Amino acid sequence: MEKYNSIQFESNPRDITSHVLIDLYKTMLRIRRVQLKIEAEYPKDEMKTPVHLCLGQEAIPAGVCAHLEKEDYVFSNYRGHGHYLAKGGNLKALIAELYGRTTGCSGSRGGSMHIIDTSAGFLGTSSIVAGSIPIATGAALGFLLEGRANVSCVFFGDGAVDEGVLYESINFAMLKKLPVIYICENNFYAVCSAQKNRQALDNIHQRFAGCGIPGYRADGNNVVEVWRTAKEAIENARNGGGPSLIEFRTYRWRGHSGGDNDVSLGYRTQEELDEWMNKCPLKNFEQFLRAENLITEEEIRDMEIAIDREIEEAFTFAQASPLPDEKDLLKHLYKDGK
Repeated sequence: MEKYNSIQFESNPRDITSHVLIDLYKTMLRIRRVQLKIEAEYPKDEMKTPVHLCLGQEAIPAGVCAHLEKEDYVFSNYRGHGHYLAKGGNLKALIAELYGRTTGCSGSRGGSMHIIDTSAGFLGTSSIVAGSIPIATGAALGFLLEGRANVSCVFFGDGAVDEGVLYESINFAMLKKLPVIYICENNFYAVCSAQKNRQALDNIHQRFAGCGIPGYRADGNNVVEVWRTAKEAIENARNGGGPSLIEFRTYRWRGHSGGDNDVSLGYRTQEELDEWMNKCPLKNFEQFLRAENLITEEEIRDMEIAIDREIEEAFTFAQASPLPDEKDLLKHLYKDGK
């Protein structure tokens, strides 16, 4: 496994304004605190859905979605809370969905693994490994046929690289020069299976070079590096340059599902987890902003208070929202609701 010794941020970066840097921090902080609240509430067993937390991976959705417009599309996998929030999704609707309420973004029918909100350009997550990849490719084809200057982005894990549909999708995207970005969040584990035990070469960003697709590898814990890499790929696609593949190297702090860190299962060590937690994308970026005098302790605290208030309101809203009615069980299954 390639390991980063530290996260390096360039002092006074010229290509990114202080306003954007603060927005990136706020997005990461919001995702982090939402995930921690879900983790704290989940053991009460009122959320009747498996949850897959993205703690430790917040820089990737923040840095990528900062370049997306509302009309651009995002597709994700079952670890999609951060992608949804960064794309402009409604926090109340997300939490209501976790509680299985009719006010949820998927109308209580999706749970944590099947989030969809067309109003935010978030066209869905899937519990099927690599399941969203061909759909995102088809959406990009739609943009091309309609003459729209929009892009389709799809997030997936390193486990999805083992699926043939990724090769098929990339081959087709290159053939048609589609505006789609394939984004691999490589956290080195597919459930409990290490990447090194599944893939002969540690070269995801180069794996599909035979199709001609540009491949990038970047530090997924460095939000500035994520922002810059995504900017190049997204602008290229939006301007007719075709698809790109990005491998962001990161690490999930929790286990595959739920709130435990899974160290007791034996597939990873406490030392490895501690090393990656010391590379916290949020805290390292916060230290940089403070060192550059771009943010103060008081401003950080004000952000935390405002975000926590928003989170509490979302949970109160979700818990007070109605559960689905039995008479609506078959709704949406057949044409005209019949």
